Amino acid sequence: MPRVKKASKRVSSGNHPSLELKKLGARIKALRLAKGYTNYENFAFENNIPRAQFGRYERGEDLRYSSFLRVIRALGVTQKEFFEEGFD
Repeated sequence: MPRVKKASKRVSSGNHPSLELKKLGARIKALRLAKGYTNYENFAFENNIPRAQFGRYERGEDLRYSSFLRVIRALGVTQKEFFEEGFD
């Protein structure tokens, strides 16, 4: 049986997912701080978001779209407002 070459998983350096996720995390953190929450755990607890998971979001780890919507709702911003700063 002939070997099948696997597709490359390379991503162009200008659009690397981990860099974009770091931007997302930094924006989440900036908005949390702007709301006066110096501790991410308190914010997560008061908004019924798992604290460990929220910490991962702020560190730029991957998150589902439904989780993103839940976070921005808790931050009190729309998607448009969220992406107005820090994204090209």
